Amino acid sequence: MSLNEFELHSERLATTDAKGKRIYLHPADVKGFFRTQRTRLQFVLIVFFLGLPWIQINGRQALLLDLAQRRFEIFGLSLRAHNAPLLFFVFAAAGFGLFFATSVFGRIWCGWACPQTVFIDGIFRRIERWIEGSALERRKLDAAPMTLSKLTKRSLKWFAFVLATLIITHSFMAYFIGVDQLATMIRRPPTENWGSFLFMLFSSGIILFDFAWFREQFCTIACPYGRFQSVLMDKSSMVVAYDVNRGEPRATAQAKILAKNHSTNLGDCVNCYRCVQVCPTGIDIRRGVQMECIACTACIDACDDVMTKVHKPKGLIRYNTSVSTPKANIKVKLKFTSRSAVYLTLCLASVIALTVFLSKIKPVDVQILRAKDTPYSVQTVEDGTSEVMNHFLVELSNQSGVRHELLFLVPNDFDKNNIHVVTAIHPLPIENGQVTRTDVFIHFNKTLLENGQKKIRLLIKDKNSISEHVIEIEKEVMLVGPFF
Repeated sequence: MSLNEFELHSERLATTDAKGKRIYLHPADVKGFFRTQRTRLQFVLIVFFLGLPWIQINGRQALLLDLAQRRFEIFGLSLRAHNAPLLFFVFAAAGFGLFFATSVFGRIWCGWACPQTVFIDGIFRRIERWIEGSALERRKLDAAPMTLSKLTKRSLKWFAFVLATLIITHSFMAYFIGVDQLATMIRRPPTENWGSFLFMLFSSGIILFDFAWFREQFCTIACPYGRFQSVLMDKSSMVVAYDVNRGEPRATAQAKILAKNHSTNLGDCVNCYRCVQVCPTGIDIRRGVQMECIACTACIDACDDVMTKVHKPKGLIRYNTSVSTPKANIKVKLKFTSRSAVYLTLCLASVIALTVFLSKIKPVDVQILRAKDTPYSVQTVEDGTSEVMNHFLVELSNQSGVRHELLFLVPNDFDKNNIHVVTAIHPLPIENGQVTRTDVFIHFNKTLLENGQKKIRLLIKDKNSISEHVIEIEKEVMLVGPFF
């Protein structure tokens, strides 16, 4: 029989009752060293998450994943559709970096930097505290009948939730369509951008459902990271752990009687359940490392506060590893195992590979394709000779960081064959970060051809010839024409 409402059966989640019905958690407030550091970090991360799309690097959005236009801007790195394979190295470096951090520091991402934790703890739970009061007051409000006061508080809370969600959603959309396009859409009616409007509406509903109601259920039920953390971690990984040797036997009523009768000493744990009350997932950390633990360190601050009040050393619950000494006054040393070394090696290899491939990207990337009309056309010029024309489509992506005015020429060694290039705009302006397409027509004397074809070089150069940004690119093109 349970002696405390927080004492749960080992096979039952803290977020469900005996019948499996959802229990809505209201974690108690806690103060301490880790709480202060998390609050500071959350403020920085919230500003970072919401403000990043509005930051520009070299005149381009800091982070943009424009799938529709196949344009990707990643902290000054500008990629287009033909550069998409490089995204593999970007995500591989981030993924293996997370694996390395998990293998060494445990679930530090979940408790300290995950957007799920940051926005719920840093915004939504703060809104609840401001409007509905402390955790105890919120639990009482849940159990109270619906009154005007309760209806007012709940309505005000959900209005604030919706407002916060819309701010988050619009910032989230800016990552995929760009801030300029987002600003234009906001000023126009939804009927002009139905696709984006429905996407925003759907995203807002998902975020509101998750951050305002689903919350810790996502961490314990839906998030895959909690499932495969056991594969990434080992006995040397840092975890938030309860010191069993020091804490047991706990100071329960039954333990006190046994200790008195048998002259045994009780452990330092006073069985106050404060660690359970402050846990955002409702677990009892004294049961060991659990999948539901997000390593938020709330239980550490809560326990340290209790230990201070009962005049016992802090550290009954602390960062520890399975192979560390149980003594609280011994500092835990980080240990890099072969597992963490492999993750770090793969992360560095991805960064090196990305750096090598980026070094080969030209300031202006040029792709030349033959137009879809007839392969060539023959026309008679003023002197009565026949001239062949080939039509090409040229796509240019300016990744140099400056504006260019490009000329399309042929090298001097081909001038004797009367080859000349015609473009609609000459020179062709292309802004920093711009992707543009243009038609290029190459006219030449048919005597140039050998068996109906001839490979030549097309020269693309900057009209202004900026010394520090010289653009001079040669591309081979195949000219075709009649066989006679």
